[in-house]
Amino acid sequence: MAEYKRIIVKIGSSSLTHKNGKLNLSRIDKLAMVLSDLANQGKEVVLVSSGAICTGMSRLGLEKKPEDIAVKQAMAAVGQGMLLHIYEKFFAEYGRIVAQILITKEDIKCEERNTNAKNTFNSLLGYGVIPIVNENDTIATHEIKIGDNDMLSAYVAKLTYADLLIILSDVDGLYDRDPKEDGAQIIHEVNCIDCEIEEHAKGAGTRFGTGGMKTKINAAKLAMDSNIVTVIANGNDPSIIYDIISGKRKGTIFTKKEEK
Repeated sequence: MAEYKRIIVKIGSSSLTHKNGKLNLSRIDKLAMVLSDLANQGKEVVLVSSGAICTGMSRLGLEKKPEDIAVKQAMAAVGQGMLLHIYEKFFAEYGRIVAQILITKEDIKCEERNTNAKNTFNSLLGYGVIPIVNENDTIATHEIKIGDNDMLSAYVAKLTYADLLIILSDVDGLYDRDPKEDGAQIIHEVNCIDCEIEEHAKGAGTRFGTGGMKTKINAAKLAMDSNIVTVIANGNDPSIIYDIISGKRKGTIFTKKEEK
């Protein structure tokens, strides 16, 4: 993995926030440092970040995630700018410029928009900019929503011809059963996503997250079909990215075809 040049890192809301829904600024700072350091090593880095809705909720004093679509989109409209401003501040401390890219399903499926998105990513990465990607929650409807940022990260990895997709979550990886059960063992390597692997997936794990292990498995499957290595790991300490790239046994790795 040390030879991989283009790396997509996805981080979820549960890893960006404290239990009360407020942003975990220390963790965001460390994430910015690690990704900036990778860029300094010559890696091309793209960050797929959740957190717009929960940032808006926190700013407006909402404790429970709204069910109404219009309210969710309003929270995203408030939170997206705030979240990007925080990222800009921390990345600037490490000498890196960031850019915001908001995507919907149409940008993936429509050939012309797909090509435009590829060109934008390539141009930004060519200038050493770190793109920060989120779904365009402020306008996305059911028909044009990708659905969750796990799948979005896999689409971005495919769109940009990435070498590696790292999905940072609030769990250590894929387990052979509910990790809360005694004797649960982490599955360190998956060469094929079959029915047995899919049965290990669960739903959303926190009140601020939108996905769970099931969406991560679906994302890994999409990436594997595109011959992209995927790792699901715990994002509580973003420096785990160093361990993953150096080949240490962290999280669950989903191999690409020629490595099976």
